[in-house]
Amino acid sequence: MAVWGARMPAVQQAADLSTAGLALVLLAAAVGMVIGLHVGGRLAAPAREPLLLTSGAVGLAAALAVIGVCRTPITLALGAFVFGIAHGVLDVALNAAAVRCQDRLGRFIMSSLHAAYSLGALGGAGLAALSAHTSHTWLFAVTGLAVASAAVAMAPVARTLGMFEPTTPAISRRSPDPKDSKDSKDSPGLPRARLWLLGALAAACLLGEGAAADWAAVHLHSLDASTAVSASAFALYSASMAAGRIAGDLLIAHFGAPMVVRIGAVFAAAGLTAGLALATVPAALAGWAALGLGLSVTIPSLITAAGRGGPGAVATVSVTGYAGLLAGPALIGALATLTALPHALLLPALLAAAVAALSRKALENPTP
Repeated sequence: MAVWGARMPAVQQAADLSTAGLALVLLAAAVGMVIGLHVGGRLAAPAREPLLLTSGAVGLAAALAVIGVCRTPITLALGAFVFGIAHGVLDVALNAAAVRCQDRLGRFIMSSLHAAYSLGALGGAGLAALSAHTSHTWLFAVTGLAVASAAVAMAPVARTLGMFEPTTPAISRRSPDPKDSKDSKDSPGLPRARLWLLGALAAACLLGEGAAADWAAVHLHSLDASTAVSASAFALYSASMAAGRIAGDLLIAHFGAPMVVRIGAVFAAAGLTAGLALATVPAALAGWAALGLGLSVTIPSLITAAGRGGPGAVATVSVTGYAGLLAGPALIGALATLTALPHALLLPALLAAAVAALSRKALENPTP
C-alpha cells in the first residue's frame, strides 16, 4: 500500500493522467475495496480464512505488479479496482483471524498487529523514497514478487488457523444488557446499535488519518515550513501511531480498552487543537504527533470489539471506517474553502473528542 501511494506521481505520469483522471483511478480502488470488504465479510468463515489470507495477499501483490505496467487510464483503473478488491478481502481476513488468535491466546495482541501495519507503511514509504530514481514498474514488480512469495511460503502456517476450534471470548459470555435487545442480523452476538457506534467511531478515527495523510504537509507549508519539514509531518504522525500501538497491548491489559482509548482520544484532541492554535512549526509537528499517538489504539480496540459479532461485523466496521478515511480529506478541503485551513483541521480534533466521549459505551467488556 505504501509503495503504491508513495510512487503515485510516477503512476500518474506514466499514464498521462490529469488530476481528475487520477481521482477516478483512486475512486476505482476505493470501490473495489468496499466490494472486497463485503465479499470478505461473507466468505471469512474460520475454515476459509487460510485461503483468503493467502489468495488476498497474492492478489494484492499481482495487482500491484500489473499496475506498474499500465499505461492507459482504463487499464490503470481496472488494475486499481482489482487492487482494491484484494485489499478489502485481505483486510477482513486478517482482522477476523487476528480476533480469533487473540481469543485463543487470551491476551491482547491486536494493537501490536496493527503496529506491524504502521511499521510496514513506514518501511514501504522509505523503500519508495530510496528507489525514487528508478522505474516504478520495476519497484512494483519486485515488491509484488516478494509479497507473493512470502504469502505462498507462509501458506502452511496460515492453514493452521483453520484448525483452531471455535472459542467463545469472555466479552460474549457476559449477561445480556436489556438495553441491547435488538441484535444485528449480521452479528448475532453484537447489538445493532453497538455495531453502528463502532463503525461511526472508526470513521471518526480514520478521518483523522486521512487528514494527516493529505493535509498535514499542506498545514506545515502554510506556516512557512520547508518542503522537507512539511513532508515529515505525516512521517511523524505515522511513527507516533506505530509507537503507541507497540505499547498498546500492555496498556490495555493493565487499564482496559475503554480507559486507554478515552485518555488517548482526549490527548489527541487537545494536542492537535493546541498545535493549530499556536500556529508555529514546532507546535504543529507536535500536534500531528499527538493525534497519531492518541488515536493509535482506537482502531485495534474497535476491531476487537466488533470481532465478537464475527467477520460480518468486522467488515461492517471496516467499511464504515474507510468511508471516513476516503471522505475526510475532501470534507476538510471543502471546509477550508469556506473558512480557513486551521479552522477546518479542527474537525479531526472535535471527532477525537467525540471518540473520547463515546468510547466507554462502544468498548465495554472488550476482554479477549
